[in-house]
Amino acid sequence: MNYADIKIADVANGQGVRVSLFVSGCNHHCKGCFNAQAWDFNYGKEFTEEDIERIINELDHPYVSGLSLLGGEPLEYQNQQGLLPLLKRVKEKFPEKDIWCYSGYTFDKDIVGNMFENWPETKEVMSYIDVLVDGQYKDELHDFRLKYRGSSNQRVIDIKATKVGTDSSLEKLIRLVQEADEKQAPTQRIADKWATWLVPVALIIAIAAWLITGNIERGVTVLVVFCPCALILATPTAIMAA
Repeated sequence: MNYADIKIADVANGQGVRVSLFVSGCNHHCKGCFNAQAWDFNYGKEFTEEDIERIINELDHPYVSGLSLLGGEPLEYQNQQGLLPLLKRVKEKFPEKDIWCYSGYTFDKDIVGNMFENWPETKEVMSYIDVLVDGQYKDELHDFRLKYRGSSNQRVIDIKATKVGTDSSLEKLIRLVQEADEKQAPTQRIADKWATWLVPVALIIAIAAWLITGNIERGVTVLVVFCPCALILATPTAIMAA
C-alpha cells in the first residue's frame, strides 16, 4: 500500500485534534475531489513499519483524539490489507482513542452488503473503526456548512453504536424469533397454519351471509364466531396449562 500524506495535528477530518493518514488508490474518481492525485495506487510513498511507528508516536499525546483514514480510498481491497497492521497497533496501544474512516463506499450497500461477503479482511477492519463517513463526494451537493463531510449525501455513522453483522441488536432479535419459531410445539404449528386460512374463509362466509340475508348483523355475527383469536391464543395457553 502507498500513501500520499500523514498530517499531524489535523482538526479538519474528524472530532478533535487528530493524526490523519491519506492512503493512495481510489476507483471512485469523484468530480471535484480535493485529492485527485491520490487516485493513483502508485502515488506517494510505500507505507512501511517505520510509518506505523511514526503514527503511533504522534498519537501518543493526551491532546490527540485519534486517527483518521482518508485517501484515496481506505476501503479499496489492497488498502484494507495494508491498513490492518496499523489499526491493530492503534487499538492495542490506544483503546481510548477513536478511529475515523472516510470512504466513498456506503456502509449498508457496499460494505455490509458486498465486502462482508467477499473480503474476509473487511469485518476485521470495521471492528476497529469507530466512525465512518460514507458515500462518494457529490460536487453538486457540496455544502460548506456541513460538519465533517463535503456533500449532503454523505453520512457520519457511529459504527460502535450501530454495530454490524451478528453483533447487532437487530440481528440478535432476528435470531431469537427464528429460534422461538423452531421450538414451537407441533400443535402450535398446526394452529398457526389453520389460523392463516381461517381469516379469508371467515370473510367470505360473512359476506355471503350478508348478501343472502340482506342483514349486515348476520355477517358481523359470522365474523365474531370465526374470530381466530380464540384458536390462536387457546392453543399455547392449553399447552402451558398442560
